[in-house]
Amino acid sequence: MSLFPRSAGVLLHPTSLPGRYGIGDLGDTAYRWVDWLVSAGQSVWQILPLGPTSYGDSPYQTLSAFAGNPNLISLDRLQEAGWLSAADLADTPDFPIDHVDYGWVISWRESKLAAAYKGFLAKASAQEKRAFAQWCADNTYWLEDFALFAALKHHHDGRPWVEWDKPLASYRADALEKARQDHAVAIDEQRWQQWVFYSQWYELKYYANRRGVRLFGDIPIFVAHDSADVWANQGDYTLDADGQPVTIAGVPPDYFSPTGQRWGNPLYRWDVMKAKGYAWWISRLKAILSLVDYIRIDHFRGFEAYWEIQASEKTAEKGQWIPGPGADLFQAIQAALGQLPIIAEDLGVITPGVEALRDGFGLPGMKVLQFAWSDPTNVFLPHNHPMNCVVYSGTHDNNTTLGWWKTETDEPTRHFLNQYIQAEAREINWLMIRLALASSAHTAIVPLQDILGLGSEGRMNTPGKESGNWKWRFQAHQLTEAMRERLAFFTWLYQRRPDQRERAYGDQATAKVAI
Repeated sequence: MSLFPRSAGVLLHPTSLPGRYGIGDLGDTAYRWVDWLVSAGQSVWQILPLGPTSYGDSPYQTLSAFAGNPNLISLDRLQEAGWLSAADLADTPDFPIDHVDYGWVISWRESKLAAAYKGFLAKASAQEKRAFAQWCADNTYWLEDFALFAALKHHHDGRPWVEWDKPLASYRADALEKARQDHAVAIDEQRWQQWVFYSQWYELKYYANRRGVRLFGDIPIFVAHDSADVWANQGDYTLDADGQPVTIAGVPPDYFSPTGQRWGNPLYRWDVMKAKGYAWWISRLKAILSLVDYIRIDHFRGFEAYWEIQASEKTAEKGQWIPGPGADLFQAIQAALGQLPIIAEDLGVITPGVEALRDGFGLPGMKVLQFAWSDPTNVFLPHNHPMNCVVYSGTHDNNTTLGWWKTETDEPTRHFLNQYIQAEAREINWLMIRLALASSAHTAIVPLQDILGLGSEGRMNTPGKESGNWKWRFQAHQLTEAMRERLAFFTWLYQRRPDQRERAYGDQATAKVAI
């Protein structure tokens, strides 16, 4: 079977699922969401990065490239395990149902996870405790650094690691050993939270895979400066003696940003990583591939060349392109992990070198329909899509299709689109869904907001906006039977249902699933 069979899927981060605990989690609603996808003919569920978020709540700036987000842990599952009681959850606040209030949610959930950890210590069976110990032993290579980092960060009231005492900030062995003794209980609780997250995620992945749904994950090319990865591996990054970045990542000025984008992530010392056989990268991808079936790598072009900015610069205007590791990295990854189920985020200004790197390893790129409507040669137009790509109506960084159509298109754009379809565009969200599904691209992904027909109020992220991102959640009643049937029909019509390609649509039994 092809690594990328013709298929369709939906983009929805788990935090956006409904539920009574203020944020989507890995409980029953996630399983019902998988059931809904199956009933609508979808075989791919795309998500955003799963790591533990910090200031700004962005899943692209996490405290670890390996750890999972404890906010996604299902409290109901912990109650079923006997580690929380009904009384523990009786004080659940009336959280907002249409968005995540992170400050409120996180502080409340932390108290419940702490109670569940105590419940685990008191009530877990010998078999459960052995499973926990074995998982910790299997994941020592990243878990010990992260658990210590998270415990110390909590002890320091969330301050970045560069603001800790110098011996700890410098990752000095004697200081680390003392910290492990002083914070042993907090460290073990962090291990336990990660075990619970991974265990719940593995159960969900097994359920989804068994129902024919593949999970499509996402990782940013760079990691956050305030992360266990940088703190524990400072020699792999462009840092000074105090641990502060010397050079940082970003992109140069363009049509959309006259001063460029200054991301602030420290850059890799690729020569050091190469000398280690790119072991960190191989471990990173191996860990993520235990959680998902496909990986999208954000800012793929940075492997060919990346924009280097001096950390002292206030904008990204002054910088230079520096060659990345290129094919050397991907050869090492392929030798260790085999065929690469990687999708390259290749949006923006892409050079022939980037295309050669992508195509040399047979990696699918991305086509976003919102970028298509200029002239017949536009590579984002459906008739120009190669088979080896993933087509989107929009992504988490775009406005919803309806929001884009109402607020971000001009008359020439609308006129060209109308010429393209030889009609006046109506129900623009469903038109874009149909064009995506009809594309020759092997995979078509649609954000749930477009299926729901939401405007800008449903937008997940606005790049450059400092607050208010990553909060959107849908409500169960918004998913109607008419939407499900319509999506199922178009998915069948454009031959993206693996179970229906050679059978008539009317012969298929489709379950009615309520989220």
